[in-house]
Amino acid sequence: MPPRKRRSYTAEYKIEAAHRVIDSDRTIAEVARELGIDPGMFSVWVKDERRRIAAAGVHGEKPLEAAEQAELLRLRRQVAELEKDNAFLVKASAYFAAMQKNPRGSI
Repeated sequence: MPPRKRRSYTAEYKIEAAHRVIDSDRTIAEVARELGIDPGMFSVWVKDERRRIAAAGVHGEKPLEAAEQAELLRLRRQVAELEKDNAFLVKASAYFAAMQKNPRGSI
């Protein structure tokens, strides 16, 4: 029997799903069943979102909306990717600069 493929969820989806519990009087189990999500995993999402909201309240800030939070995560991933690309280009340019100084190929 082949192993089950793990489902992955976007940060925006997790936040929106957690707010189905936070913004209403519904239980975690009820919403998890409705969405077809494991209740244990879903409770972690709800706990994380409640913690994020509380942390923003302590600092006197308004917590980010779900769309803003998702965009922030997307932009952080994009920055990390661009930093990797930049590091590669720096190494490649150093390599080709060394090749021009020594055209026989031995660096």
